[in-house]
Amino acid sequence: MGIPAVLALEDGHLYRGTAFGAIGECFGEVVFNTSMTGYQEVVTDPSYRGQIVAMTYPLIGNYGVNEEDVESHRPWVEGFVVRELSRITSNWRSRKSLGQYLEENGVPGIEGIDTRALTKHLRTVGAMRAVLSSTDTDADSLIAKARAAPSLVGRDLVAEVSCDKPWEWKPELATTGPKVCVMDYGVKYGILRRLKALGCRVVVMPARSTAEEVMAQAPRGVLLSNGPGDPEPVTYAVETVRRLIEDPPGGRRLPVFGICQGHHFITLALGGKTRKLKFGHHGANHPVRDEKTGQVAITVQNHGFVGDMETLRRDDVEITHINLNDMTLEGLRHRKWPVFAVQFHPEASPGPHDAHYLFRTFLDMMQGAHA
Repeated sequence: MGIPAVLALEDGHLYRGTAFGAIGECFGEVVFNTSMTGYQEVVTDPSYRGQIVAMTYPLIGNYGVNEEDVESHRPWVEGFVVRELSRITSNWRSRKSLGQYLEENGVPGIEGIDTRALTKHLRTVGAMRAVLSSTDTDADSLIAKARAAPSLVGRDLVAEVSCDKPWEWKPELATTGPKVCVMDYGVKYGILRRLKALGCRVVVMPARSTAEEVMAQAPRGVLLSNGPGDPEPVTYAVETVRRLIEDPPGGRRLPVFGICQGHHFITLALGGKTRKLKFGHHGANHPVRDEKTGQVAITVQNHGFVGDMETLRRDDVEITHINLNDMTLEGLRHRKWPVFAVQFHPEASPGPHDAHYLFRTFLDMMQGAHA
């Protein structure tokens, strides 16, 4: 029957199932992801640092794990929750099973629970702290641990996932396009792949890099990446972004493109505020409307916080995109400066490619600025 495991929520709800992956215990905010495929990209997305992820699709793991679809050098989810873990892995690229991969990387998992009931509960009461354990199955003990777990609010998780020093993405591939500095707040490899596919030279910078250090790289543009947790405690990143867009060293404004956490940092740098969503947006099927054209794109999203539109009601900031599920902010641009950002993930990885055009927009801005 396997080793028993329990997912316990801070409000006292318990979900009992069977352990897979690493045997042990983990803590985090439990959230649900509505993607049907792409579990490997989900578990390796640094934006999930501090979170236990439940997949709503009932069968997970059927195509195994390969070496190409990772979004980072390791998994970042604290724990993984599925209805049924496939015992068969069938794909020509597969190198191991999902269970093996999580076990090798110390990530506990639980299967056999009613993920539909869990999702409905989280949609009703909101994301909350939880503990997933295969070493302690006592209800009272686990609930107490869940209530004692740290909240995502007020924590700087970016510092835990960013690189330590600048590095270049695949320098062996010849490029003809502009040099881009990517601020690593927990960057997904998919973003780096998209920039490289457009011919850019891509240099990844630590999250604590100053505006002076970024400009010393002589880039033609700056991309602010995705990342985990609450944006407001990451004051050093907000200050660097503010300098880059308002008062750049040397006086030359570069095109700046923000994605997800990068969108948050631009919001804060422009004087706006952020707030926590009830249960966040996590999945590959979120409809977003372009406010200029009226066109709707199906987007990939992974964020628990959102910019407050009312705090950005100023003449020089334009709201460009709106989420059609809850009408929250999904994009903005500065009317005078070459700055724009989206809350969703235009690189997908995985998911629909409706928003890939935004990388071309960024490239055109850099080439126009150079001209």
